[in-house]
Order: sequence, then C-alpha cells, then structure tokens
Amino acid sequence: MKRPGSVTAAPSERTLLRTILREFGSRADMRLFRNNVGVAVYPDGSRVAYGLCPGSSDLIGFQTILVTPEMIGQSIARVVAIEVKGPNTRSRPEQRNFLRVVSEAGGTAILARSLDDVSKGTA
Repeated sequence: MKRPGSVTAAPSERTLLRTILREFGSRADMRLFRNNVGVAVYPDGSRVAYGLCPGSSDLIGFQTILVTPEMIGQSIARVVAIEVKGPNTRSRPEQRNFLRVVSEAGGTAILARSLDDVSKGTA
C-alpha cells in the first residue's frame, strides 16, 4: 500500500517496454514489434548481426491512419519507432539519429520514458 506523500519509483526500462507493448502493441490502429539489435558470436568466431540496423528503436511497427479525402480516403500505415529508456539511461547518438530519420520521413518517432510519452506521440 502506498503511503501518503511517498514517491513511486519510475519503472525499469524492461518493465516500461513490456507495458508499452501490452498497452499499445495490438491496438486496432497499431502494431508494434520488439526489435532486438546486436551481434551473435559463435564458438568458431563467426558473427551474425541481427535486428533492423544499428541504432534502430526497441519497438518498430506501424499505425494505420486515414488519408484525407483529397487523397482518395485510403488508409495507410505510418511507421512508428519507439526508443524505450529507463529513468537513468540515455539514448546513444545512433539511436537519436534513427528517430530523427523516421521523423523527417513522416513517421512517428518517440523517445519513451513513460506511457504518457507514447500516448502523446501516437494520438
């Protein structure tokens, strides 16, 4: 039970990521997918890179939007990239660059430290 005047700690990055996926990942107008990025090194020394690209966001997906009547009323999917960060973690330059590129191309790019950040960015 929370005591009056007590401060609730911000969720960890992992907890926030899971919460965002649960709350937003399967909305009727949106799909989000976990994007792990890294390199696997096998015992023989060979390496395999995985993930979309270095710096790509933790969550990648799309949000369906209705195109204006001037564009024949078609629905299209707009790219959504969400970089999830905990209360004490910083985004790396390549992560900020990825978000910038998505935004400049007309997509939705969000640096999320809370569910509110995602709500505001996908409204």
